[in-house]
Amino acid sequence: MTSAARVHSLPEALARLRAPDAAEAFGPLGAEPLLAVDVEAGASSARLGAGVALPGAADALRARLARLPCPTVALARGGAQGTAAKRWGPAFDVVVESDAALAQVAGAAARTPIAAATCVQLLRLGAWHDLEAGLVAESLAYATLQGGPEFAAWLAARRAARAGRLPGGAPEAPPLRLAREGERLRITLDRPARRNAFSAAMRDALVEALALATEDAALREVVLEGAGAAFCAGGDLDEFGTRPDPATAHAVRTTRSAARALAACAPRVTALVHGACFGAGLELAAFAGRVCVREGARLALPELAMGLVPGAGGTVSLPRRIGRQRTAWLALTGAELDAPTALAWGLADELLPAGEASAPRGP
Repeated sequence: MTSAARVHSLPEALARLRAPDAAEAFGPLGAEPLLAVDVEAGASSARLGAGVALPGAADALRARLARLPCPTVALARGGAQGTAAKRWGPAFDVVVESDAALAQVAGAAARTPIAAATCVQLLRLGAWHDLEAGLVAESLAYATLQGGPEFAAWLAARRAARAGRLPGGAPEAPPLRLAREGERLRITLDRPARRNAFSAAMRDALVEALALATEDAALREVVLEGAGAAFCAGGDLDEFGTRPDPATAHAVRTTRSAARALAACAPRVTALVHGACFGAGLELAAFAGRVCVREGARLALPELAMGLVPGAGGTVSLPRRIGRQRTAWLALTGAELDAPTALAWGLADELLPAGEASAPRGP
């Protein structure tokens, strides 16, 4: 598949979507891995498409786009606040303002079309409004992709790249540090040598620490931070593909869920984000009632490049903060946000001076 997206005008898109085989023309099984529509081209026409009058065209477009098994992208070169973007944009998975931004989405959809389709279908469900439904839906989607060809290809490439490296090493220290400071519980992700990669051991320790915070009413504040140069660089890639099967992995995710544990005490949680905040790190931090991001921080969702979707609760936590379309943009492109943009979008609540949140563990 090519990463160059064909851009349709509004009348052309509506006409194509009326065809009985529209769902098969786009997505992983079709000729186009996504549907891109210039919402300013033909938008002023009195009638759009065959027999579709302007007053009802927006609803017709929304209903048809919801059935497509692929990302749908509105191109609005006049800006998201333009008349056409405001009228037609809400029907799409993503709204972009330039051909370069469209190319980013199109490239991702071409490289991993199954993961891209699954990502937007998951976000369309709107399950983030219900925490439990959202976490289960995300885990099921993640498990499906774990058994798919795109993740298998990524995993094989990673294993080939690591062939010949010595396994194992010295046993790790506990991956979490806890410190009670009066009415505050400070939780520090403490694998600085691995940029606090989120491992199974770290997940289990975090679930236990957050259970303590939930049960202890005397704890008025919980601070979540990372030791060393990064808050959390995402899931521990060395553990990817090590579960016996995707079904068991789903059972583990929905039983020992750090996302659920964080949400349970979210109003009392402040996440202090610095350095790299990728994947699971960003997904979990977004559950916090308050997110403080230091200058120089970088935030991203890189999972789609692995043939996966966010799997640590990000399709629940991020839409609650920044909406479905911006979450889709981050997940589809893997683009990095800087700290000021995170603040402007609402992904962060406060911007802090640059620096490490916590010192590494002492000898």
